[in-house]
Formats: sequence, C-alpha cells, structure tokens
Amino acid sequence: MMEKDRFSLLLLEPGEIYFEDFSAFLFPINATEDDFEKKKELGRLKMCSKSIVFDPKDILKPIIKIPLKDCSKIFEWTGELLSKVSPQSNAIAVDCNQYVEMLEGNVLAPYIFKSEKCRFLFLLNYAKAGDCLPQFCQLHRASTLPAAEQSSMIATIVYSRQSRVGFDTLWLGDLYEKVILETQGSKITPLVVNPGRILLTSSRLYFQPYNNVEPYPVLKIRLQDIKRVIRRRFLLSQVGLEVYCDNSSHVTHLFLSLKSPADRDTLYHSLLSQSALRLENTEQEMMTLQWQNGVISNYDYLLYLNSLADRTFNDLTQYPVFPWVISDYHSPKLNLEDPKSYRDLSKPVGALNEIRLQRLKERYDEMSEPKFLYGSHYSAPGFVLFYLVRKFPHYMLCLQNGRFDHPDRMFNSVPDIWKNVLTNMSDFKEMIPAFFDTQQGGDFLVNNFGINFGYRHDGTKVGDVLLPRWAEGPEDFVKQMRSALESEYVSKNLHHWIDLIFGYKQTGPEAEKADNVFYYLCYEGAVDLESIKDINQRHALEVQIMEFGQIPKQVFTLPHPQRLSGLPPMLVLESDLSPTTESSSIFRERVHSISGLPVWKNMEHLAITSSFQSHKEAVSAVVISQSGQFVVSVGQDSLLKMYTLPEKRQVRSVTLSSMALSSCIILPDDKTLLVGSWDNSIILYNLEFGRVIDSVRAHEDAVSCLVWGHKTQVLVSGSWDCSVRIWEGVSDGRKIKPATALIAQLDHDAHITSLALNGDNKKLISGTQDGDLFLWSMESHSLIQQLPGHTGAVYSTSFSPDDSKLVSCGEDCSFKVLDLTSGMQVYTKTLDEELRCLAWDGLTLLLGGSLGTLYIWDLVKVELLKQIQAHAGPVVSIAVSLDGSVVVTGGEDRRIVVWEPAAS
Repeated sequence: MMEKDRFSLLLLEPGEIYFEDFSAFLFPINATEDDFEKKKELGRLKMCSKSIVFDPKDILKPIIKIPLKDCSKIFEWTGELLSKVSPQSNAIAVDCNQYVEMLEGNVLAPYIFKSEKCRFLFLLNYAKAGDCLPQFCQLHRASTLPAAEQSSMIATIVYSRQSRVGFDTLWLGDLYEKVILETQGSKITPLVVNPGRILLTSSRLYFQPYNNVEPYPVLKIRLQDIKRVIRRRFLLSQVGLEVYCDNSSHVTHLFLSLKSPADRDTLYHSLLSQSALRLENTEQEMMTLQWQNGVISNYDYLLYLNSLADRTFNDLTQYPVFPWVISDYHSPKLNLEDPKSYRDLSKPVGALNEIRLQRLKERYDEMSEPKFLYGSHYSAPGFVLFYLVRKFPHYMLCLQNGRFDHPDRMFNSVPDIWKNVLTNMSDFKEMIPAFFDTQQGGDFLVNNFGINFGYRHDGTKVGDVLLPRWAEGPEDFVKQMRSALESEYVSKNLHHWIDLIFGYKQTGPEAEKADNVFYYLCYEGAVDLESIKDINQRHALEVQIMEFGQIPKQVFTLPHPQRLSGLPPMLVLESDLSPTTESSSIFRERVHSISGLPVWKNMEHLAITSSFQSHKEAVSAVVISQSGQFVVSVGQDSLLKMYTLPEKRQVRSVTLSSMALSSCIILPDDKTLLVGSWDNSIILYNLEFGRVIDSVRAHEDAVSCLVWGHKTQVLVSGSWDCSVRIWEGVSDGRKIKPATALIAQLDHDAHITSLALNGDNKKLISGTQDGDLFLWSMESHSLIQQLPGHTGAVYSTSFSPDDSKLVSCGEDCSFKVLDLTSGMQVYTKTLDEELRCLAWDGLTLLLGGSLGTLYIWDLVKVELLKQIQAHAGPVVSIAVSLDGSVVVTGGEDRRIVVWEPAAS
C-alpha cells in the first residue's frame, strides 16, 4: 500500500516540471443533475510541463495522468449541466486519445494505459477557469511542437514563472540572521529534480521549492548541524553540492544542483566562510591511514571512497558501488577461511571468466575507435533498481514508464545473478552497499509490500530473492556478506579493486592492461555538455549517460596502499566511523609482536623530570645512550655536553671544534660518539676516556646530519655540499681512513638536511633544503624513487618499525605519512609552525615546532593527543630511549629538557 499522500514527482516523466495545482471536482460527461453529487470526485488538478494529473482525495481511486501530447483539445466547458451544478460555470474540459491510471486501490502496481478517446471534465473550486486555461493551452501547444522547439518553449515558460518568485523572507527562522546569498537551484533525489530558491544566511541554509510537492513549504538547515559539505558532479557536470547533517537534525542530508559550476562554487565558498559552520574532519589521507590501521572497517572506507568519487545515495546515476567479494553461492556452509570462497579482486567483473574475456577481446580487436571491452557498466540506475526493486518499486515504475521488468529478468536469485555476471556477454554489474548493510538487515531481498511482480516462465510467482544455501535468511545473508567483506583475505586484496574503480587502473594504458575499458560515454570529460547548445542533443546525451552508468571520479593516481595484514578483527560490524577505544592499544601490541620492538606508552602524559641550560648557543642535537643512563647534546657553541639521568646533572663539557656542531650519534657500545661539524668534519669521541679519537674531513662543506646503521655497521653522513656519503669500518673506534672507509657517494641538487635508515639498513631516505625526499637502496647505492616532498626544507624523517611507512616534517609546517609500497602519501597535516624535528615508533609521533611546541600524535587513530609548550624557541631535536621511558628535547633556547611518560 502507498502512503496517503500518493502524488510525487516520480509519477511524472524524468525532467518534467510540476508547476501548481488547483482544488477541483472530476465528474463524468454523462452525469445528470440528480447523480452529480454521487459521481463527482474531489481532488487536486495538477499542472505539469508535459501532463495534466488529477489526484483524487479518495485514495482508493486511481490517479489519472493525461499526457499533453495525447490531448486533442483543452477548453472551457459550458454544458447545460454546469449551469445547474455550479453558479460560477467554472469548468475545464480535456479531450484526449490516451490516459494513464496509476495506484488504483492505493496499491503499487504497473500503470494502466488506456488507449481510448475520452473527455475529462474538471470543475474548479476556487481558481478561475479563465485564468488557468491559457496556461494549460500554452503547455498543450508546446507538446505539439518538434522536440527542440518544445524544449525551448517549456524552458521559456519555466523561466518566466520561476523568475517571478523570490525567497519568502517570512520563513526566516530569526529576525537577526543576515542574508548572505540567494540563488536558484534544484533539490536532487533519486530520479527527481525539483527546482526552487536557495537562501544562505549567517545561521541557516534554506531551500524553498517552486511547487508544493515537498512535505514542507521551506526546508531549513541550521549551519551548526552541518557536518560535511561536498562538491559533486551531477550528470557529469560539476554543478552538485551535497550537505550532510548531524544525526540529531530533522534533515540528514540535502543534495543540490545549481545552474553552473560558477554558481555552485559561489554557494560552496559562501557556505564554508560562515563562522557558524562546524564541519567534522574527514580528510582523505586521514581516512586512508585509519583504514590501513584497522581503525575503520572496509565497509566504511568504501562508503567514504564512493563519496569522494561523487557517488551518492541521492543520485541513481552515481550510486555507491561495492564489489562482489564472495564466489561461492552453492555450498551448504560458507568457509571464510578458504581463499577459494572469494572473488579475485585484482580483476574487473568482466575479466573474471577467462573464456568470456577472450571473446570480448576478439570483439574489441575488430572495433573501430573509440574501442571498449564492456558495452554495459558495473553501476547504472537500471542495475541499482534491479537490486532494490522490492524496496523501492516506485523508482522502477518511474524509470521504466510505469512497468516492472519481465519476471524472468528480475533479481530472483543471488546464485543466478553471480552466474550471470560471470558468463553473460553484457552483464558486468558489481554490488551495492545494501548487500553488506547489517543495519538494514537485507530488507531489499524481501517483497515486504506484497507487490505482484508476475510469474516466471516456470510458473513460479516472483516473491523474495532466493538466497545461497549457506544463508539462513536475509539478515544472516547480509551478516555473512559483511563478515566476508571484513575478512583477512578481502582486507589484503581490496586495494586492487580500489585501483580499478577509483584509482590509477581506471583510465588510460593501465586500464587497458587491466582489461578495464568501458564505453566512452561512461568517462568524465568524454563529452562537454556545457558546450552543447542544442537542448535536444544535450538531453539525448544526458539520457545516454544515465543509462550507461558513470565511471566514478578518479580519487587516486598511484597504486592504493594495502591494508596492514594481521589486523585485529573489527570489534563491531555496524557502520561507525568513530574509532573504537580499544583499537589503538590492540594495534600497538600487534606492531610490537611483528617488529619485536617496544612501543611507546602514555606519551600523552609526558611530564618534565629535569632541565639543563648549559649551552651558550642553540642546541643542535640530543641523543640518549643505549643503556638509557646518560644523554649527550651538541650545540652551535661547539660544545659537547653529557648528563647522567639517574643523578640529573651535567658531568662533562668539551669543546670539539672551532665551528658549530650539527649532529651526534652514540654507537651501540655506549662508548663511541660520532659528531658532525660545520667545519666539514666527522669527529670520533671516546665517551669512556673523554678524548677525541679522530677528526676526518668528510665533506666539502658543513656536515649537516648523521645516521648509523646498527645492522650493517655503516655510517651515513649528509652535507651542505649536496652529497650523502656512506662509510664503513667506523665501529671499531679506530681512525677513519677516507680512502678505504668511503664506499659510496649519493649526489643531490641541494643541501642535505635529513637522513634516516630503515630497520634492516637496506633503504635510506634523504631530505633536502629544496623539500625533496629520495629513497635509496643501500645495497646498490641507487635511487629507488623520489617521494612526495615538502615545499620547504625537509627537517626530519623516520621509517616505521615494519618499514611500510615513512614520516617526514619540514619548513612548510606540515608532516607527511608516506606508504613506501605504493609511494602514495596517505596522510598530511599542516600545523601552525615549522616542524623542526620528530621521533616515531610507528604509532606515536612526537614533533617539535619552531614556536617551541611539542606535539604528540596518535597515528593509529590519526588524532592529536596533546601539545605542550616545551621550549622558549624552536625545538630542534628529539630523542627517545629504546624502551620509550625517557624523552629528551633540545631547543634553540639552549635548554635540554628531560621528560618521562607519567602514569595515566
């Protein structure tokens, strides 16, 4: 059964405009004065751009739609009966050759098309026939014109009517709110475009439709309830804007389409500039890193990527797309531990069956340009409604002109559909979120409305969807599908499917290599709709685009990083973007077990235990001994300082050079110190005996940074002479002989400002004054790749313990997290000051800023835990003991500060 208010824009043709309606009686032409009262039907007569619709008050009577193109005459009726039943003589007659009856008995069913001549008589209750008739006749005249002229005339009528309507400021929620912007646009819902006025004020966003079809005269959204504002495509044009609201708001979201990209962007920027707006943080890289770490589920991440790629539940042409993940729909029990139960996510649906793929390739080779492998898409309005027809039958009736699909072509069986997408030469559809949405419980699989969809060829009545044998029912089916989506197998392979749908294998040569080529109209930019002036030609292309389906907007141009393996199972299956409270601690234990390295705890509770101010100029570097018993610092005053942590006092002060010291390393024996100096030298200092062992001219300019490879026993030095040098034979504490100790030189185009080695010492990262980041092989001494860098000097870098990621920070006030497998930047954040130094255990990141701030970030949940005013000037060096129990910072304020994580 339908709801009481049955009329909706879904009953009209796609793109048809509903103008206004009038209270009226419908009465038969053969009524007499005596039975007029019995035969008349009270209802609303609706004036639309391509039809006249009568919606009777009695919900059991059918809604009547009279297409204007099927009307032969519309005129004011003055029959004898009229003068007797209505003193005003206020009736309109409509003669037609065909009409449509819809929703008779208030039941959703295929529309009934009556191909017969008929006259309808409408007695207007309040409006005057003389006022309404010219408008009906004008629209009727438009329907008789050729398509191009008809569209042009209707557009003129629409413009004339809508230009006379402004936003009614009586609807403002507050007398004191300031009007920022008023413009024209349309509210978009599936298959429906409803035009109106958009008003932005200092406290609310309003939408006032031109007609009365919406359940409200004006839609009001408080700016403080808005959580996300996203610019979207609509029909492949950049004119859409989607607004998501807090769940407590009476409006959860609003999708608007504006007249042009410029109008859309003006509204977007005006909205973002309002101080009342409080948007949540959904940065792309943050979500990617959270997904990698297992903080958010595969389901939530796919929903997020769909949103980034302009996929929305409000637009069936760009509906969210999800992958087929299961390949076993016949076993009595689904084994999620068996890789054979899963689909190959590295291939598009069309390439899963090798025999079919070869036939498609043969056809492809014989084609003229533009070539395509797949003539149908993996996501189109028809496919979406194919899955959802039981839940949203009125959408299907709208899309298919009042008819359901043939019973044998409907979504009748999950195993049959899987078989079809594997073998059919024109079926390559993927899935939709409903297959994995445990909150909806698989309601789309059940014919809850009891609709008569007809009978299949074998006499079977179309009812609920037939499920695999391993599913106990719709709810269990969706639950198991969701478990499969969150499984270890899918988690390890989902990035391949992301590459195909949202990433670098979506278009171009990589798409061809991956057998991922669709019909050209599916791709953004294939047709410039704005440049097509012919309304008919443009409309025809828009219809084609809608029917074929659209490739999502490309989100990634590099291979998508893989999810980390061995993640703890998600604590909940329900969609929830907020991280669980336990996930960070579980993740930390997992990283500890994989790397064998300790992970830091309670860093958000750092407290000062001691402080030293003994350098005469800025501190350059600090380092903690392997034993954790003492700290060494070097400074621009050429001094080396040594402090004992148990006694909290300075025990040594030595002048090592005539120039500033830039860096220092304590070797694993806790006896040998390596120091870099601005006088181009590397100094070996024996901490046990307190003397210089050697000083060697290592570079042609100042030595700026040093790093030690504890596994390979090599020293790497960087210099302002734009080179990195690799040395061996330094660990025995004897003098360095450059002729034999120098084993490689890596040349750069700018000063070297940062160096880091990975855990097994096989990879080196170098950062430069120009902001470049280079990844080198320590085995071949060759460049592996250049990574996304900074717009100013790179000040510090660090590998994660498992070598999967790199963190860098720099002069541009940002820090970046890079995935080393794909080379993709998975997170970047810009703070309020230059970031001069960092320390990282792969999970918790400590950053020192140029304004003296110490930042503590959780890079599992990707959130700032704490920021502390640590120094009176820039923090230039951070060192953490091996067990994470001591943190030492050095600053340009000449201070050394010792911190310990206090108990929480």
